[in-house]
Amino acid sequence: MVCEAYLKFRDDMVAKNGRVPTQYEHIIRQCDTLVRALAHVGIAALVDEATGYQEVRDRLALQAILDKFLRKEFAAWAKRFPDQFYEQIFRLRGWPWKGMKVNRPQAVANYTKDLVYARLAPGILKELEAKNPIDEKGHRKSRHHQWLTEDVGHPALAQHLYAVVGLMRIANTWDEFKKMIDRAYPKRKDTAQLELDLG
Repeated sequence: MVCEAYLKFRDDMVAKNGRVPTQYEHIIRQCDTLVRALAHVGIAALVDEATGYQEVRDRLALQAILDKFLRKEFAAWAKRFPDQFYEQIFRLRGWPWKGMKVNRPQAVANYTKDLVYARLAPGILKELEAKNPIDEKGHRKSRHHQWLTEDVGHPALAQHLYAVVGLMRIANTWDEFKKMIDRAYPKRKDTAQLELDLG
């Protein structure tokens, strides 16, 4: 729906002014690419449903997604989550923000799993929790994002975080934000519903 809104904006601007404002060109290019890719995926899904191949494709596609997104071993730590992600959680929950150096409540870790990893790609959260389990003291050996690949996982994470923070910034309450994110980025199941071309 967001892509359609931008593409309609492009069409209206071209009809009215003959061009799109420069600051929107990169967003519109990405929207156009995404809509074309989704059309291709939709056709493949219809064929799969008609032939019964979807169950086999789901298993193969899920493994392909996990292989593209996740490393075999975790990498060195690097900052991946912008401070604004946490600041906006605090604002929407009505908690006083004291900066990044103050320990965050455990609920924030749960929100991170819910808002980010459960919505990033099918099966990612389940696989991350298997690769990066909690020890007997309740700690993980590494951060989940350290398991993401540089070429697919980290760019997907950055793009998702950018979108999530954008929704947070326009929401006035936590409930309003949750409704928006559930609509825009529903949680991914542990099976791939459609073939994704990540190559």
